[in-house]
Amino acid sequence: NNKALVKVGLILFVTFCWVLMLGCKNDSALTEVPKKLKDIDGNAYKIVKIGNQVWMAENLKTTRLNDGTPIPLVPQKTDWSTRSTAGYCWYNNDRPTADTYGALYNWYTVQTNKLCPTGWHTPSAIEWSELISYSGGASTAGGKLKETGIAHWLSTDSTTTDEFNFTALPGGIRDTSGDFFGTGYLGGWWTATEDDFDLAKYQLMRNVFSNVFNYSNLKQSGVSVRCLKD
Repeated sequence: NNKALVKVGLILFVTFCWVLMLGCKNDSALTEVPKKLKDIDGNAYKIVKIGNQVWMAENLKTTRLNDGTPIPLVPQKTDWSTRSTAGYCWYNNDRPTADTYGALYNWYTVQTNKLCPTGWHTPSAIEWSELISYSGGASTAGGKLKETGIAHWLSTDSTTTDEFNFTALPGGIRDTSGDFFGTGYLGGWWTATEDDFDLAKYQLMRNVFSNVFNYSNLKQSGVSVRCLKD
């Protein structure tokens, strides 16, 4: 009888361990973060997990929507300023800038809901707020999210740590007149959140501040995009 009890106990113990290991394996699969993400053009992006969110750690530079539809390249100022449909450009119409800063998209491109790779999306203002809160709040999050050093930012200070490897860069903006400004001292990122017929929310970081600023911008503006995993 004692031998039978020991045998039953051993079977139960082995079963328990097996279930526990299987559970751990499944949890690991759920939380596993890919090291790289590719867009439809084949561009590869670094990935970073911050809190419960998984972000691109680089700015988007795709020239096509995730269904293969080409996004119109709009270099001309007049075409840019009057456009009310999807479009993108390179900073100063200089293609090599995309290798560092990605592309600048108007908000109509974001509005397609197909700009980010399949399984990813342009984050809403609320989702950006979650990132900012996790990074210490709007007054300090910029310092924890910006790239350190002066390789790309014109200046940084001791509050700039890139603590989460988000590596925010100063890719600049294209305004609604078609002019470019800001590379080196500011970076802006669209959200998927619309304000009204003319405006949508975007997030702004500057070299001389540790803040992340939540602003509204005209939809014709050219702004960077970071994608968030669904």
